[in-house]
Amino acid sequence: MSGPNESTEEITITPGSGNVFADLGLKDADTLMAKSVLAIHIKRAIKARGLTQAAAADILGLDQPKVSAITSGRLDDFSTDRLLRFLNELGATFKSRFQCRIPKLAGMLCLPDVRSRCGITAF
Repeated sequence: MSGPNESTEEITITPGSGNVFADLGLKDADTLMAKSVLAIHIKRAIKARGLTQAAAADILGLDQPKVSAITSGRLDDFSTDRLLRFLNELGATFKSRFQCRIPKLAGMLCLPDVRSRCGITAF
């Protein structure tokens, strides 16, 4: 027996891709995701150092409202390069890792000319 707030409609659940921006069909989804991840790390670095937004702004050479924009996810005015520099200025270190999704090319950098030489036309 169903109560007044219970629905008998079936709910469909679709698994996400891991990139909410791609799931929403947004243009430049990979860039939006990268910027979001960087902003999360900037917010964490500010918190870990016990900085106020004003103190973080001084370190980054910004005004406080721009730090607020970054920590709130309003990232249109910031490039990934700039966000990476901010993380560096907050004391973060980086390790880059490139991963190819094609087993045949494991260990190789996936560049268009490499793909064509290997007979691969699409990912």
